[in-house]
Formats: sequence, structure tokens, C-alpha cells
Amino acid sequence: MDNLTEKLNQTSLDESLSFPQSLSQPSLQPPSPYSSIVEEFPKFQYELDDFIILQTIGMGSFGRVHLARLKANGEYYALKVMKKEDIIQYKQVEHILNEKHILEEINHPFIINMFCGFQDNSNIYIVTDFSCGGELFSFLRAQKYFTNDIAKFYAAEVIVVFEYLHSKNIIYRDLKPENILLDETGHIRLIDFGFAKHVTDVTYTLCGTPDYLAPEIIQSKPYSQAVDWYALGVLIYEMLAGYPPFYKEDHVELYQQILEGKYSFPAHISHTACDLIRKLLQPDLSKRYGNLKGGVDDIKNHKWFAGVNWEHVENKLIIPPYIPRCRYNGDTSYFDQYPEDYEPYDIQKEEDIYADVFKVIFNFFFFFFL
Repeated sequence: MDNLTEKLNQTSLDESLSFPQSLSQPSLQPPSPYSSIVEEFPKFQYELDDFIILQTIGMGSFGRVHLARLKANGEYYALKVMKKEDIIQYKQVEHILNEKHILEEINHPFIINMFCGFQDNSNIYIVTDFSCGGELFSFLRAQKYFTNDIAKFYAAEVIVVFEYLHSKNIIYRDLKPENILLDETGHIRLIDFGFAKHVTDVTYTLCGTPDYLAPEIIQSKPYSQAVDWYALGVLIYEMLAGYPPFYKEDHVELYQQILEGKYSFPAHISHTACDLIRKLLQPDLSKRYGNLKGGVDDIKNHKWFAGVNWEHVENKLIIPPYIPRCRYNGDTSYFDQYPEDYEPYDIQKEEDIYADVFKVIFNFFFFFFL
């Protein structure tokens, strides 16, 4: 962690970013030197032996994520490995199914793309493209908190992503800095769609990251896309303050704090930012921005985003406030280090006792172009 923070601090914002005074000032960027050559390869079913598994770049409750290299073309990918036993134990089958179906459907420059998926007797594997810039959380941790313009840049790209997902009736439900990666050009890539869900009306499931849960989720009330806009308010607050508006070690106390809706702002946060955050953290759904008649336009037209050219945001024409210095497209120096104490995946159980559960889910898992 210390080495990661030191690297993030090696390059000051002033010397590496050329960040425009306003998001309304576009700047065209050269094509990425890491453009994928996957299109040259025909479709076929992959398996674990097709990849060289490298270091761990992330860990979760029932699996871990590795950097992996496809033997056929040498390209780097993120390989998410989930134990079937843990998926059953933590009752995550429905979430895995949702993640698979949603990743098959979506295609957006600010969202990580799925390359392929497969299974064996012990594990489920999902392979996505790899973003070498690390987590937004790491950048935020190194900077303590973001300036107004930097926070505005990342918030604008998140808004574009949510507008896209909501147009497809998809609720994300797990926004947090740890789920926002930066690619080699500095733009965001939203990851981890385990809690995402197709919702045409309302849903009731209690899921998400505790600090980012909207009051209606905690109260087991019916909810829809408005919970994502509430989470955006938490994200903007955390980016500007360096910590979330609600925080308690004990989840019961945390949920009570969220329901009471009592929080304060650091003195350095601007009045316009405070106003937008209040409108997003509004517990009354009839008053929450993003859930009103004007929809997402109420957020886009808020004074905090004055001067933002949203077409330029969507087309990645704005120079990001931080551009990672990735040495090559498999560079993991912007990721935390994790112990490599996992059981080798090529040691398989003799029998897949969960075959019936996962047969329907992963029987048809196709290759996808990045």
C-alpha cells in the first residue's frame, strides 16, 4: 500500500495533467498504444489453460481477481475467479446470473468489457479487459481529497454511465471509488456488476456497500434507479471531503445515521457542490434529483456542472485530471499487493457437486469482442 501511495504521489497534478479550467474545453487525445487485437481472433470457447495466471489485483468475499495473459495473443486481461462453494454459501447465484446477463448486454467506453467466461468443477471464471491505472480509491487516498474540478470530471463520467445503464433499465447498486478503475488514458471504467439488476418497475433486495446505501434500501422499501443517484451524492461528497458523509464501524449505527440524514460539510467544499449533494442525498424520493420529472437533466443542469459540455464528456474529449504512467498494458504497479495464498485452480474436485445449479447459468457463455 505504501509503495502504491508513493508512486501516485510521485507525479504532481500540475506536471502531469494539463487539466483544463473547465470541462467545456475539449482536447483531442491520441489513440491508445494499447489498442486490443482481439478482433483478429475467431470466436471459440476458452478454458483456464488458455491463460497464464499472474498476480492478484483484487480480492472479494468469495473470490479474487488476477491479472492474466491470453497465450494466443499475449494480451492482458482481468480474470475474476469465484468458488462455486462460496457462491452457494453466500447465496450469490442470482447475482452471478445478473452479472453475466448484464455484461453480455452492455457496451460502453466507461464500463469494463467482458471478454469471455467459463467454468470447471470448482470455480466460475469471468474474463474482462484490464485497466492499468488502478482504482479511483487509490488516487483519492493519495490526494486526501479532490479539488472541485477533479471531482467534477469523475462525477460527470459516472453520470454518463448511469444514464446509459438506466436507459437499459439496469440499476448498478454498488457505486464506490473502489469500483471505478482508471484506464491508461485516465478515463473511468466501472467494474463489478455483481449487484446490478434489470428493473423495469421496483425491487426490494438489500444489497450494496453500507456507506452508500440509500434510506429506502435500508428500510426494505420498494426502490428503483433513484438509489444510484443517491450513491452519486455520496461519491461526490467522498471525493471532495476525503471520507463519506456517513460512517460508523457498526452497521446498525451506520444505518441509523443514514436514516436520520444528519451530516456536515468541510469548510472547503463550495456552496454549489453542497447544494447538489443535498439534492442527491434527499431521503424524500419526490424531491431527489435524478428522480424528478427532469430526470438526469436536473443533475446535468445544476450550477456545479455549469460550463460542462456533456457531448465532450461522452466522447472522451476532455483531458483527464490524472493520467497514469503505465509502463506497459499489463502494469500492475497502481494496484495494491495481495498475498498469493490461494489453492491452485488446476487442482480440481473429482466431481462437480454444483453442476445442476450452474448448468443453466453458464451453459451458454459466449466470446465477446472488446
